[in-house]
Amino acid sequence: MALIVQKYGGTSVGTPERIQAVAERVLKWRAQGHQLVVVVSAMSGETNRLIALATAVTADPDPRELDQMVSTGEQVTIALLAMALQSRGAPARSYTGAQVAVRTDKAYTKARIEHIDVERMQKDLQSGRIVIVAGFQGVDDEGNITTLGRGGSDTTGVALAAALKADECQIYTDVDGVYTTDPRVVPQARRLERITFEEMLEMASLGSKVLQIRSVEFAGKYNVPLRVLSSFAEGGAGTLITVDSEESMEQPVISGIAFNRDEAKFTVRGVPDIPGVAFRILGPVGQANIEVDMIVQNVAADNTTDFTFTVHRNDYRKVLSILEQVSRDVGAKEVTADDKIAKVSLVGVGMRSHAGVASQMFATLAHENINIQMISTSEIKISVVLQEKYMELAVRALHTAFGLDSVGVV
Repeated sequence: MALIVQKYGGTSVGTPERIQAVAERVLKWRAQGHQLVVVVSAMSGETNRLIALATAVTADPDPRELDQMVSTGEQVTIALLAMALQSRGAPARSYTGAQVAVRTDKAYTKARIEHIDVERMQKDLQSGRIVIVAGFQGVDDEGNITTLGRGGSDTTGVALAAALKADECQIYTDVDGVYTTDPRVVPQARRLERITFEEMLEMASLGSKVLQIRSVEFAGKYNVPLRVLSSFAEGGAGTLITVDSEESMEQPVISGIAFNRDEAKFTVRGVPDIPGVAFRILGPVGQANIEVDMIVQNVAADNTTDFTFTVHRNDYRKVLSILEQVSRDVGAKEVTADDKIAKVSLVGVGMRSHAGVASQMFATLAHENINIQMISTSEIKISVVLQEKYMELAVRALHTAFGLDSVGVV
């Protein structure tokens, strides 16, 4: 018998029929003798509907009241799932984040979990109940309802698994695991049997939408075995996300290819090459609460530098406005911008022990006549920026070049 935490997303509980299907799946695991804690999101589209109601009343909703309202979406789902299980003769009890309680800080709409009280859940589990918990939400030390931000139900699931010392945390979604890349771009993409926390964190941060980044960080920090499974397909082992091991080290050099279309690039040209100039350029960007991704600086013979960086495409106009003032302040020659770029990244722990990955990547792109505009590397990742129109071609070519069409996958 194992203690398993399962998390079901909005599409998995999007209709009464799907909630009934989740109940059946939960009962199959219970029939095998397992103890179960089930975390659910709001029904698909419900959080957006609630936010739209708030913005229809006021353009700037109070964060506390917004959390008070949007948290009700999960409250509906947990009660419906409990009813579905009870109607099948299974003892089940639902809890909001506050009832558990999932204790958080006071950062409304993006709270972070500080502590989870497990006594109530443990008593239910020992008495044979299925415990159902609302994802995405918690409560601060003053009793105010808080929410964890978009995708926060994944984080709730992993956090509960860590607090309960569960044997496994299963994330049920609309895909049956983590793939070498997006199958919509590369039909030959295959599901990985396993991937390390490090690799999954890189994949998530670089554009893979399978898991929310914070949940992977949490799982890695507390060493919670994490498995991605499909709520719509029966059977299958999904993808296990775990710590590095001898078995995972036998996987291919590259585990996957991530990509992101939501990038914009800026270059401040002809900046005087003096100490502090990077801060003078990026300081105002950071003060505007805009995250910078890749950065490249080139120094010319005339003691000037070209400073290039990328941000999310949604911040394009805001950054361009900031740089118009910054360029005058630092004495730059010009500012250029491009919002038609994409980032493509190779990810794999095998890079640590294999040379030539970068050169093979660059050779593959050169063979397809794809120009590289920026390069960024880490121990297990190589990212390049290129023109958006070449992104899918680049991903397909790299997927084949690194043997991901068939190797190390199922």
